Amino acid sequence: MATFGERMKELRKERGLKQREMAEICGLKVRSYQQYEYAENYPTVPGLVFLADYFGVSLDYLMGRKDEQE
Repeated sequence: MATFGERMKELRKERGLKQREMAEICGLKVRSYQQYEYAENYPTVPGLVFLADYFGVSLDYLMGRKDEQE
């Protein structure tokens, strides 16, 4: 199964967004967002919920616990 960082990159690319654009959506600096994709840092719980809602996926999918987006 994919890691959180791999899922973030995959979901971002599916939407045709650049890291800079995704950082703006999340209210982060680009480097902070990049740390998510490079598995150097993780969002807070409210941040995870925001991302799951934004991409329309479950938290289990986002965190790499399931392969079905639901």
